[in-house]
Amino acid sequence: MSRSLRRMLCGLAAALLIPLGAGAQTAHAADAVVADAVAAEAGAGYWHTSGRQILDAAGQPVRVAGINWFGFETGNYVVHGLWSRDYKSMIDQMRSLGYNTIRIPYSDDIFKSTTVPNSIDFSSGKNADLQGLNSLQILDRLVSYAGQDGLKVILDRHRPDAGGQSALWYTAAVPESTWITNLKALATRYKGQDTVVGIDLHNEPHDPACWGCGDTATDWRLAAQRAGNAVLSVNPALLIFVEGVQSFNGVSGWWGGNLMGVGQYPVQLDVANRVVYSAHDYATSVAQQSWFSDPTFPANMPGIWDKYWGYIFKQNIAPVWVGEFGTTLQSTVDQKWLAALVSYLRPTSTYGADSFHWTFWSWNPNSGDTGGILKDDWQTVDTVKDGYLTSVKAPGFPGTGGSGGGGGGGGGTATCAAAYTVSSDWGGGFNAEVKVTNTGTTAIGSWKVTWTFGGAQQITSMWNASYTQSGAGVTAVNASHNGAVPAGGSASFGFGGAPGGGGVPSVTCTAA
Repeated sequence: MSRSLRRMLCGLAAALLIPLGAGAQTAHAADAVVADAVAAEAGAGYWHTSGRQILDAAGQPVRVAGINWFGFETGNYVVHGLWSRDYKSMIDQMRSLGYNTIRIPYSDDIFKSTTVPNSIDFSSGKNADLQGLNSLQILDRLVSYAGQDGLKVILDRHRPDAGGQSALWYTAAVPESTWITNLKALATRYKGQDTVVGIDLHNEPHDPACWGCGDTATDWRLAAQRAGNAVLSVNPALLIFVEGVQSFNGVSGWWGGNLMGVGQYPVQLDVANRVVYSAHDYATSVAQQSWFSDPTFPANMPGIWDKYWGYIFKQNIAPVWVGEFGTTLQSTVDQKWLAALVSYLRPTSTYGADSFHWTFWSWNPNSGDTGGILKDDWQTVDTVKDGYLTSVKAPGFPGTGGSGGGGGGGGGTATCAAAYTVSSDWGGGFNAEVKVTNTGTTAIGSWKVTWTFGGAQQITSMWNASYTQSGAGVTAVNASHNGAVPAGGSASFGFGGAPGGGGVPSVTCTAA
């Protein structure tokens, strides 16, 4: 995504309307995020495709349910937010919220010997192990820690350089040969390190990029085959993620979001079962599209998504990954759009890993046209936005061991603390957030928070936890995706209630 400005054009589609906060569906959808024991263990090793599914090394289906964390593609040459927090705490928080994959954008500038990452806070011990490292070495640390935490990583060649997005995969300054050389360098760098499951070859190709036109200078499908085969020549275990274009046969859509040509011109690689097609989709906070003003909106949206990219999944051609989608959620149209898209992506509790894959844009709050899961303090979770995604989150993957999320082995004490914050109160109702912190010396597998309201408050909805309420007493229990918290790590949940004006009760946390 081109951060400040997005250009795109036309299309059609449909979806179901879920009320605002319905991403915040209460409790039980998050709880149901695949309680199946086999699926909970899925994800080990490298992955491959079979029809519309992604399978792990043991042949078990997995679902990518992740988040974009950008910055390496900018003039900071490193993920953003390290000016505020330690990178490990953010990866731990991603996991605690139920995200199982990180898409990390980069530009080819990070391969230059003159590139120096900047805007990293090393005070009070933050990011201490990143001092003196170059961008690629910092990427190594992020990949390693994500793997220990049980998250997978997809690397995204976002731009040729930090200056901005390019329509084609090459520019005068960064030719195709450089693009392919650097893709192969990354594939080689992480060979044998299966935390990195694949590479997104180029972000958002758009006009004059074409699909199937046969011109090697502009045919993105042919370029993807050349680059994909180059990557697989050095690391044949990787998945190759191929985005769409803007226009096909005169029909235009979002940059990178038009995969209409796949049916006629599929990407064919030398190694079978490696292609995953990737679409991007956005709301009005990014740009207007004709379908948003259709009188049938949002019921028109599934038809549009079917047309541009959903048919690939529905016809069992290949897996489909919505690599970017996001919104500020400020308009009613955007709220309906996100609810509709999440429904279209197929709830995990119903379909398991036989679903669309996704990475939300973005973790970062400093994405100007979408905002992020984190608020501007780089710490607080936007629980409403995060709540919309609850039904399509999925289990994490087996970690790689090591220091993990900072959790220790056996013999420690399982303890936790909870902090209750009222995020908004309008008299007739309120929203609150509760942060659970593992204060013990060993990782915990589950937690429970209890409190007693001081008045007649009743919970109306809760996300990232399940609850019971008896009179003024409330018990909240972790969802399946955020019960495991490493020593020193944290998880969070939120809820809405009515009436407002209740103040902050005393809370108690119990860990197991």
